[in-house]
Amino acid sequence: MTSAPTPGNDRHHVLIIGGGTAGITVAARLRRQGIGGIAILEPSDTHWYQPLWTLVGGGQAPVEVSRRPEASVIPRGVRWIRDAAVAVDPDAQVVTTVNGAEIGYEYLVMATGLQLDWAGVPGLAESVGHDGVSSNYSPEYAPKTWEFIRNLKSGTAVFTYPAGPIKCGGAPQKIAYLAADYWRQQGRLKDIRVILAVAEPTMFKVPVFARELEKAVARYGIETRFRSELLSVDPERHELTLADHGSGTKETLSYDLLHAAPPQSAPDWVKKSPLADPASPFGYVEADKHTLVHPRYPNVYALGDVANLPTSKTGAAIRKQAPVVVKNLVADMKGHPRTAAYDGYTSCPLVTARDKMLLAEFDYDGNHTPSFPLIDTAKERKDMWYFKRYGLPAMYWHGMLKGRV
Repeated sequence: MTSAPTPGNDRHHVLIIGGGTAGITVAARLRRQGIGGIAILEPSDTHWYQPLWTLVGGGQAPVEVSRRPEASVIPRGVRWIRDAAVAVDPDAQVVTTVNGAEIGYEYLVMATGLQLDWAGVPGLAESVGHDGVSSNYSPEYAPKTWEFIRNLKSGTAVFTYPAGPIKCGGAPQKIAYLAADYWRQQGRLKDIRVILAVAEPTMFKVPVFARELEKAVARYGIETRFRSELLSVDPERHELTLADHGSGTKETLSYDLLHAAPPQSAPDWVKKSPLADPASPFGYVEADKHTLVHPRYPNVYALGDVANLPTSKTGAAIRKQAPVVVKNLVADMKGHPRTAAYDGYTSCPLVTARDKMLLAEFDYDGNHTPSFPLIDTAKERKDMWYFKRYGLPAMYWHGMLKGRV
């Protein structure tokens, strides 16, 4: 059900801010528990399956299949308020919207996602989408990535991602492998210098997966820069500068193709709110890492990209977080103790070739937590590529967003 912004105070049993993966999944699961009085505050009329954008940028999927109308994913019995939050007063239990509405709540679920800070790198906002500069972090630019990869015959290709928590931390690597494998198939790789600037000190924080990624890097002859991130872009000179945080030095490179993951943070209004974690320089929402409850406001929950949790920000993490939020939220409503706990599970489908993928699954402690006991998903596998391209999207649209998986 869709509604226009309501002037004055409009109160709901559960208010979910954000109609993306986290918000829709929680709403669907709450409805399956018989909970009513739910509203989703979401301004966009389009819902995106973002994990597919890597394959869009690699020329392996059309961007259209990652998009559906927002109205089609709103669970039955949930009110959709097409407006955007600009402030929250957790003491008064009121959210203010851009159109001036004040929406009250008994329970609040923060599922806003994060924002892409294109202006955080000088020159990036002006250059992205043009002259060889692109990013799979936007449906507008992902098709451009494939255009630039397909048209590059020789030169230097640079792939970067920023320091700090970002959504799908493996995405900047995955497109480098897809591009290198394409150039190898076309006989061009020998004429293209491929550089991967890794913000972390290793290829991946879990050693078993880092070793496999190192093999992919070696196979394609990719040059790696560890503890390095994009400092600036000069689109007129076709030059970029990398900052090496290990040595404290800078490196200026000419580029023919640049794929950049922009810096990311909580939405500006969240950063300024009382819900932001004082320990997070990026303004993400404070939450107990196991119960997902705000430590200062026990009727507020946070999950997904906006939550300041010590794990990777992925859709797979949300799939494990949402049941915890719902179980604990329902327990709160009934006056029962919270018993559900999130162990930090997340996964990153790491595409390493145009027909191979490994599935990195791990928890808060960095333990490998495989979901497929009969096959070794820590190794590159062709069936895992098909799982990412076809299996995971089907599970997302028909299972996860319906509150079934």
